[in-house]
Amino acid sequence: MGLIRSIEIRQLESIKGGMSQFYTPQASHETMLVQIPPGTVDDLFVHKFQTDQLLVVRASFVLVVLQNRHYQYILLCEEQPMVVKIPPGVPHGAINLSAEPCVLVNAVLRHGAAHERDYQPLKRPFPYDLEAAQATLKEEFIAGAIG
Repeated sequence: MGLIRSIEIRQLESIKGGMSQFYTPQASHETMLVQIPPGTVDDLFVHKFQTDQLLVVRASFVLVVLQNRHYQYILLCEEQPMVVKIPPGVPHGAINLSAEPCVLVNAVLRHGAAHERDYQPLKRPFPYDLEAAQATLKEEFIAGAIG
């Protein structure tokens, strides 16, 4: 039986220096700046030899992760700096239902040479639940407004 890999979500630690807030840098082999356009409902991707470490720096999007034949919808936004670490073999995609682009940093960890299929979309085994993705956005924004 194989090891089931799962994502890791953690808040970023920070220190204040004068008026600036400094967040913990992420170790990586390469760093990509990614823009997810408004209205995006992206396909799934799975990487063979790469760990993605995602951090939103502007706006928000919903990360979709497929595990155990269920989608998990996770809101990532600039107001709550956190890193989501997606290990190799975990299918994931992006949904941006807002009217503005989302900008994020992907601090990539390489575990071997990039595989040609790493950046080719996978066919979704079943449709996304866009109402659940939208509800994730609303729940987080309501919680942020109250807290």
